[in-house]
Amino acid sequence: MNTFLNFSRARWAPSMAVRKSLAAVTLLGLVAGCSVLPKPPSRVDIFDFGPGLTKTAEASQAATPLPPIALADFTSAGVPDGRSALFYRLAYSNAQMLYPYTQARWSQPPTTLMQLAVRDRLGVRRSVIYGDQNIDQQIKGGQSPTVLRAELEEFSQVFQSEKDSVGLVRVRVSMVDSLKAGDELIGQRVFVAQRPAPTPDAAGGAKALSDAAAQVADEIAQWVEQSKH
Repeated sequence: MNTFLNFSRARWAPSMAVRKSLAAVTLLGLVAGCSVLPKPPSRVDIFDFGPGLTKTAEASQAATPLPPIALADFTSAGVPDGRSALFYRLAYSNAQMLYPYTQARWSQPPTTLMQLAVRDRLGVRRSVIYGDQNIDQQIKGGQSPTVLRAELEEFSQVFQSEKDSVGLVRVRVSMVDSLKAGDELIGQRVFVAQRPAPTPDAAGGAKALSDAAAQVADEIAQWVEQSKH
């Protein structure tokens, strides 16, 4: 009887070992199969300038409304046109190169975001005729509105070192009387703002650029008001 049991165990022992080996091979196959599955796409962070004006200041409400002004569509002179990428420069290495963040972008092209910021700031105390099509309709209707035409020349996060950076915004604005015969220049000015980035990354750059854009929008509105238009 003992001989038979020993023989049976001897026969079954290799069989159990084979089963364990097969299980291990199967598990490795499943792991290998999982490794070739497509990875989920990386999340892209999307930034804008925030919610904008949440309320109108009481002083502005009490002030006498200013004459309407027209705000033409912003054009792009120094920023790749139509792109929503968030760009940065490495001034300590090569300030002439623009690099896009691969996992971050703006919700709209910077020209559009900048134009909306200026429109909101101007609209605190005056009506704003917004966009090229509406301006054309005004001119065709026999009116000659005062128009702001702007070029966005710089809109990037500039790194002075690996840890320190600023948001740099530069806008060239022309104020014109728009006539059927063409534009008559009233004045022109370049607005520049730099604001420090709280962190050396895309989120810090977006915050700095948003702050710099708000400063430029305020300065443009003040300039227009001082020009008595």
